Order: sequence, then C-alpha cells, then structure tokens
Amino acid sequence: MTEEIEFETYIRISTKVIGIYVFDKKKLKNLYFDEKNYEIEKENNFEILISFIEENIFRIEKSIGKFVNNISLIVDNKKISNLNFCLKKKNYEKNLSIPYIKNIVTEAKDLFKENYQQQKIMHIVIEKYLIDGNEYKKFINNFRCDNICLEIKFISISNDLILEIEKVMERYQIKVINFIGENYIRSMFKENDIELSLMANKILSGYNENEVSIVPKNPKKKGFFEKFFQLFS
Repeated sequence: MTEEIEFETYIRISTKVIGIYVFDKKKLKNLYFDEKNYEIEKENNFEILISFIEENIFRIEKSIGKFVNNISLIVDNKKISNLNFCLKKKNYEKNLSIPYIKNIVTEAKDLFKENYQQQKIMHIVIEKYLIDGNEYKKFINNFRCDNICLEIKFISISNDLILEIEKVMERYQIKVINFIGENYIRSMFKENDIELSLMANKILSGYNENEVSIVPKNPKKKGFFEKFFQLFS
C-alpha cells in the first residue's frame, strides 16, 4: 500500500481544462492523471468540476489504497490578481541581513492584507532589490548599503472563488492545502515537456529562491527564504 507521504495530489482548474494528478515524489512522475477539455459556458462552472471529481476520486483511492484527504489546487482564473509593492527603507544597520529583509517583506504582506481583504495570497515573490541605486535579482547576505528598495509581487486569488471550490471539495472530505497560480509556475519553467505536477512540486519545494513560502509547514525541502521567514497564512 502506498504511504501518503510518497505522493501528492493536484487538481487543476483552468479556463478550458480540468485535471487531476497523483504525483510520486520519489520517482518524480504521475502515478495517475486525467484531464478534460471543455468550453466554459459561464465564468465558473462548478458542475463540471463536481462531475470530474466524481469520475476520478474513487478510482484514485482504489488504486493507491488510501483516501485522498488533501490536495493542492493549480488554478488559472480571471479572479487571480498580480500586484507589485515597492518598499524603500533606510538601512541603519548598514549590513544587509536576512532579518532586515524579513521585516520589509512582513510589512508589505501586512499592507496587502489590510488593503485587499477579499484576496488570499498564493505567492509572494521578491522581483528585484534596489540597493543604493543598483539593481540586483538575488539576495546578497551582509552586503553593505545605506538604502534598499524591494519590489515584491503578490499573486492572489479572490476569497469568493476559494469558498466555491472548497464547497465542492468538502463533498468528498478533501481539504485544499495549497493554492498555486498556473501562469506563475509555467513562467518559471521554459521546458515544455515538464509535467505540470512536477512544476508544482518543484515550486512548493523551494525552486524559486526569491519566493517567500507562506503555506507549507513541513516541506521536505525548503527554499532559501522559507528557511528564515516562515510567513504562514
């Protein structure tokens, strides 16, 4: 019987495709997958989603010998937003440090939550560092500087869409533990032959070192910032 820790289940909801993938974390490939193409008759057709899960979930549970209790949702929808925040700070400590960057990101996160209360953050990505007027793409520890400006991208999804999806999942006693932006993860991989589930697994495992993880609490592999930030929602 397959142990739960050995696989992850992903459900994809995009504008024209619904998919479900059971991903083997050791072999890095799908144990099970199914996709359905459809034309949307209305913005969110949850009857299609219900029918699709009904067709697949019991087959999956029978094949792996366990109940599917948790899934990660890969979503592409008009109700996903991309917003950039720029925060400029005087660096009185002079040396650039992880705790200092952490404080700036935390402040940006609090500002986002205060101003966009109807949105749930899916991804926080540090797009660039402007250090004393010079642009850097990666963090440099103990870098001496007087001023720093962070450009931080927030990828979020509306709470009402989350509520509708979670209602569907509750029919099958399934909890959504991660919300993942499909366009975001595809932008991180140029290879067209990589499975979507493998992309998602890599992202959740810290593939993008400029992403601040806010969801997984016990990942097998932690990204660079996740080791320090632990900014859980």
